[in-house]
Amino acid sequence: MMNANDLIVLNFEEVRRRSIKVWKAIPQQMLSWKPDEDALTCAEMIRHLLESEFFYHQILIGRGSTALANVSNPFETIEFTTVDNELGFAQPYRDQFLSYIKSISSSDLENIQIDRSDVGYVRTLGDMLMRIAYHESVHTGQLLDYMRTMRIDRPKIWD
Repeated sequence: MMNANDLIVLNFEEVRRRSIKVWKAIPQQMLSWKPDEDALTCAEMIRHLLESEFFYHQILIGRGSTALANVSNPFETIEFTTVDNELGFAQPYRDQFLSYIKSISSSDLENIQIDRSDVGYVRTLGDMLMRIAYHESVHTGQLLDYMRTMRIDRPKIWD
């Protein structure tokens, strides 16, 4: 029988599996494409998602945005080259994040408060975990729209 942590991890794994299908379907020469000058490129969107997960993990550990005050961004040290390289670089951070989720108790999901009042909210740990997965889903949907606009084949993510 699956507990809450198992279901949360499954959700993160499924969101990422579908994201990777989309990311890898973008031709290398199109990773620098963006729909307008104010938008992120495809590569920037992928990088944003991977580094956001790292930063969200730090926020969860520190129970709020103030945890970021002394955290350096490991992604700043590398240039985006390929989706596979980006995923390889991010994997240790991903593993740490999923291990963190597996280590929390079900009461932590309801009782730990994550203070993001700097951006307008305070939420429970469980709520924050769902928001993090949703964040990736929304941006993956944006990339599917980018692909439609570029007139390139979009992968089937509803398998």
